[in-house]
Amino acid sequence: MRITDVRTVVVNAGMRNWVFVKVETDEPGLFGWGEASLEWKTRAVVGAVEDLKPFVVGEDPTRIEHVYQKMYRQPFFRPGIIGQSAISGIEQACWDITGKWLGLPVYKLLGGAVRDKVRMYTHLGGGEMKAVYESFDPGRLVDLAQEVVARGYSAVKVVCVPYSQPLMNPATVKQFARAIGRLREALGEGVDIMVDFHGRTWPAVAIAYIRAIEEYQPYFCEEPVPPENVDALAEVRRAVRVPIATGERLVGRHQFREVFEKQAAHVIQPDLCHCGGLLEAKKIAAMAEAYYVGVAPHNPLGPVANAAALHFALSTPNFLIQEDMLTDVPWRWDVVDSALRTEKGYWLPVDRPGLGVAVNEAAAARHPFVQEPLQSAVFAPDGAVLDW
Repeated sequence: MRITDVRTVVVNAGMRNWVFVKVETDEPGLFGWGEASLEWKTRAVVGAVEDLKPFVVGEDPTRIEHVYQKMYRQPFFRPGIIGQSAISGIEQACWDITGKWLGLPVYKLLGGAVRDKVRMYTHLGGGEMKAVYESFDPGRLVDLAQEVVARGYSAVKVVCVPYSQPLMNPATVKQFARAIGRLREALGEGVDIMVDFHGRTWPAVAIAYIRAIEEYQPYFCEEPVPPENVDALAEVRRAVRVPIATGERLVGRHQFREVFEKQAAHVIQPDLCHCGGLLEAKKIAAMAEAYYVGVAPHNPLGPVANAAALHFALSTPNFLIQEDMLTDVPWRWDVVDSALRTEKGYWLPVDRPGLGVAVNEAAAARHPFVQEPLQSAVFAPDGAVLDW
């Protein structure tokens, strides 16, 4: 069996574009789907898939490690997040092909199930960008979180950290703490709350914010500093008593290595559509396990990404919880033929060979590429650009 073609199908889903990758083979009717979605980099990822195509056409798609090594090493320049996203989509599609060829769901090829179901969490507001990233009002925060819990989730993520400069005044810290306190009071102790800092703060402010909410016991605080400086992350981790998570903007096991060696986080969050695919994510998780670090993969993306994440979670011992964004667009499941099932805040295993999902290209064509909306520009009072 040989790969004969690699192509992309782009689907606009409002807040982001989904980049589906189809790998075709010379076996009649046998092909695989992966996902390489990367916000505000859609055209670059599509181009990167085209650049990788000559390296994989003619290869056996069941030699997944071999195909990965070719894509990663033979173009000479190491890929960043755009290149690794393209690799991830192709790699996932090869797993889909292999599972279909063998008649097995992918998780059974990754070592088999180590759990019976997969716990999920989601964001506030579904696909509404302002609700996800700009829910600062405590009342609005509580209302949106209660909507999530009413849908069966036992965990919710909030992005309500103030846009911050290197230092902030005490009033801002107290205002943030009051919002998290209101949320904890409304949801009770039976619902886990994850606080996504979204890389908006530097160490001094991150430490002040986290110490101010320690009494409300967040499940974890995510990306309290931007990803470039692991020493800064380690400084925060050692100064607070709340679990720290990071990793959605890291790619490949080499970028995660320093996080582990410096014990800079309690939880890592590789995205299977960015980090290099399923096998690379398994390698990252295995490294994490040696350092007693949990895995909570990042994934606010499309339905093929959901399928890949399910197989990873079912087969990974140190997995904790899986992100999803299932209410981003009402027609999400119309563009795929899917065996995925959810129940009371959990994904359930699938038995269909491969990933258990296939893109309906006719339905997908009804939602062609549209430039993703840009997040509102964020500035300090003096006009300086801030992280959002």
